[in-house]
Amino acid sequence: MASRPACRTRGSSAVDHRDHVGLLRPGVPDRAGIWADVGAGDGAFTLALADLLGPEGRIIAVDREAAALRRNTEALAARFPDVPLTTLLADFTAPLDLPPLDGLVAANSLHFVPHALQVDVIRQLAGHLRPGGRFIVVEYDVDRGMPWVPHPFSAGSWERLAAAAGLTDTEQIGRVPSRFLGAIYSAVGRRPSAPASRS
Repeated sequence: MASRPACRTRGSSAVDHRDHVGLLRPGVPDRAGIWADVGAGDGAFTLALADLLGPEGRIIAVDREAAALRRNTEALAARFPDVPLTTLLADFTAPLDLPPLDGLVAANSLHFVPHALQVDVIRQLAGHLRPGGRFIVVEYDVDRGMPWVPHPFSAGSWERLAAAAGLTDTEQIGRVPSRFLGAIYSAVGRRPSAPASRS
């Protein structure tokens, strides 16, 4: 996936921090935990996660561009200095060195993965979740892209992708209009809980 361009802009200029928080809020539980923002870029959704998790949470921002991670770190330090942030310089389509996660966010990043590879990448990322962990996706609600958003997937397509990757309890949790490609939605799926042990 070395040819995947970095995602520097996360949504239309009309979508602001309040919208980012609103897109994530229904999928983030009240309890804090360890979350990753994959393809984090400059940190628009890292900031939203920090707003929701607070200082009891921990965020790992993953991106393959060091400059973007520096800007992400600076933005979080300025806005939410009490929220712990770790950065991981890596391509999220490759194996990642992550601890077990309570949740992860893939916001406008999976559309850089070709459609034929998306299920495998989603499955690999979901493998970092604890049983019951939440996988939140934020994406343009279209199935045909353009050079800047080459491989988006609609909310209906996300349900199929999530199921094929082994996620359950998939539901759409948010939607905002966007001047760019019409609308952005958010949806959540869960890694299945471990089966109950037999006594």
